[in-house]
Amino acid sequence: MEEASNSNLHPKGTKRTADEAQLDDGLQAPRRIKALAIDVVNKIAAGEIIVAPVHALKELLENAVDAGATSIEILVKEGGLKLLQITDNGHGINQDDLPILCERFTTSKLKAFEDLSSIGTYGFRGEALASISHIAHLTITTKTKESSCAWRAQYADGKLLPAKPGQSANPKPVAGRGGTQITVEDLFYNIPTRRRAFRSALEEYSKILDMVGRYAIHCDGVSFSCKKHGESNAAISTPSNATILDRIRQIHGSNVANELMEFALAEHKWGFKAQVWTSNANYHVKKTMVLLFINNRAVESSAIKKGLEQTYSAFLPKGGHPFVYLSLDIDPKRVDVNVHPTKREVHFLNEEEIVERICDEIRVKLAAADTSRTYMTQSLLPGARVPLDDPAPSSGVRAAGGGSKKVSSQKPYVNSLVRTDSKLRKITSMLLPPSQRVTQAQEDVEKDISDDMDYEYTDKAPVVCQLTSIEELRAEVRAEMHNDLNEVFTGHTFVGIVDEQKRIAAVQSGVKLYLVDYGMICNEYFYQLGLTDFGNFGSIQLSPPLKLSALMEIAAECEQETFSVEEGDFDWAEAIATVEHQLVSRRVMLREYFALDISEEGDLLSIPLMLKGYMPSLGKLPRFLLRLGPHVNWNDEKECFASFLRELASFYVPEALTPSPQNTSATGEDAEAGDADAAYANRRAEVNRAVEEVIFPAFRARLSATKGLLKGVMQVADLKGLYRVFERC
Repeated sequence: MEEASNSNLHPKGTKRTADEAQLDDGLQAPRRIKALAIDVVNKIAAGEIIVAPVHALKELLENAVDAGATSIEILVKEGGLKLLQITDNGHGINQDDLPILCERFTTSKLKAFEDLSSIGTYGFRGEALASISHIAHLTITTKTKESSCAWRAQYADGKLLPAKPGQSANPKPVAGRGGTQITVEDLFYNIPTRRRAFRSALEEYSKILDMVGRYAIHCDGVSFSCKKHGESNAAISTPSNATILDRIRQIHGSNVANELMEFALAEHKWGFKAQVWTSNANYHVKKTMVLLFINNRAVESSAIKKGLEQTYSAFLPKGGHPFVYLSLDIDPKRVDVNVHPTKREVHFLNEEEIVERICDEIRVKLAAADTSRTYMTQSLLPGARVPLDDPAPSSGVRAAGGGSKKVSSQKPYVNSLVRTDSKLRKITSMLLPPSQRVTQAQEDVEKDISDDMDYEYTDKAPVVCQLTSIEELRAEVRAEMHNDLNEVFTGHTFVGIVDEQKRIAAVQSGVKLYLVDYGMICNEYFYQLGLTDFGNFGSIQLSPPLKLSALMEIAAECEQETFSVEEGDFDWAEAIATVEHQLVSRRVMLREYFALDISEEGDLLSIPLMLKGYMPSLGKLPRFLLRLGPHVNWNDEKECFASFLRELASFYVPEALTPSPQNTSATGEDAEAGDADAAYANRRAEVNRAVEEVIFPAFRARLSATKGLLKGVMQVADLKGLYRVFERC
């Protein structure tokens, strides 16, 4: 009875405290770490690689294409959960390879880890068939060109399985045609929770059709057919000799095929070639359709999709989205394909530049083709009344009633019109007093700034960063992203700088006007830029080199004016020497990761270049170097990178511009003051140009607006609300 009462105190599924657990179970020590059983490990790995039937299909499709197949047939039953069969006419599998075919990490496409840098096939890990064999009943029938018959083998848990109890598990000779047929039955039969998670077989079948359609469009010279089990007609059927346009028309319909533009693009500097089929301004759908292939692999890229949507937003009506088929061939040395269990994503270098180059070309093509638009019209039925916008008679369409009435198209409400032409008059010219408006000389400075910057490109191979600490920091940024605020920056139009001293700018997004603290936004943007381009910074060469100690002495003199500790209690010379020693001793890491080049003698040779077209204020350089000592955690890798990038971002934030002093005297004694005013005016013009033409466009392309930036953005006007106010006046 006592045991029963104790069990009732903690019903099944109820959490207990650690003290209660030790009291009830008698635990005196923490649980020992044990190695998982091999079958548990394999099932866990299989669940990561084969998440749904469509992932199993993708792996098998890619294996068939790797085998040189020119004909691929897919048979599906109950969305692939009951039956998924892929038949191809490829090279087949050698009989001697069948015993180890479904063991993990057995592959014919990879021998050494270094081969990943030049991998040209779809598969490389040798995990697909092994994973499937652990969560389904797998049967493989294959015949090579040299073999006199086909061979059939059945697998379970990565090993050969006899067809019937008591029989040999070795492959059986059978009649068959050249190629391979892989039959997957009862997918996830031993993982009931995963099996029950699928809502409907129809939904899984639609995902399979989408995947087959993508490869049917991309794989030139390969015929595809896909149908349900028991049906005579195939849902997808494309011949091997069909063109890309014919395949798109057959799978997605003539409506999109008739409105496609084709162009090719290549850029040797970024190491890529692109073949693009994209819709013009006459076609739009409710959801963006992007068929993206990188090195012939069907993948997804949020950066590419975001760039395409931004490009089309200027050409399509609100809510309209494009159709894009994009095939990218990138130098395999620049691509990391081993970053996702299902190979759904890849990482490649110079992603921002490649996306920008493609979007610019699409923008040019759209502008050139945007000379006419096609609109759907509907004939007026007999007896229908014509809607009248103007009672005055005029020549036009004669209604059934006999009177000639003017028929005009319905115009949108003026309070819904959006002004997005940033080339019109800026708010800056209306807010600043005449004495502070930009003069023609300053405009000339702005025009010539970009011409004074000389850039040299090196042959240094870009680095793919795989440090766990950097990946964790990037994940933290993604987790803090605010979707609504991100949309504001993604589609904003720069209006003008409102307050240079407080670093406030006005931007428009849709029909709303916002005030933005661009100092705060820049701090977060340059931090994110440091994480994205980690190890691949450019460098600003300093000629002649500058002494670290001399620079930090300048910062120390400024710090002493606001330092709270009495002068005798703090040794600034010792602090400077300590910081210099820290930087010099870590100069190899600083040069490799951050392009901060310091000589062994303590000379500063270069600083990082984070954003092309923008030079940070070198007046902030001494304080930046001095703060690298106490404000960077050099003992922990993740904290070191995070704190260093925060300090680097703070250095790159545009400085607050105080009002320029009014110098009315023209005597020789004030010549130096006049030169200082001219230099200050040049810097003001440079910062204003960079904010408008470099930094805010960069926000549109690469900023992931986080929740912390909400306090730096304030909505000040809504066009519809303003109209309601003026209507009452």
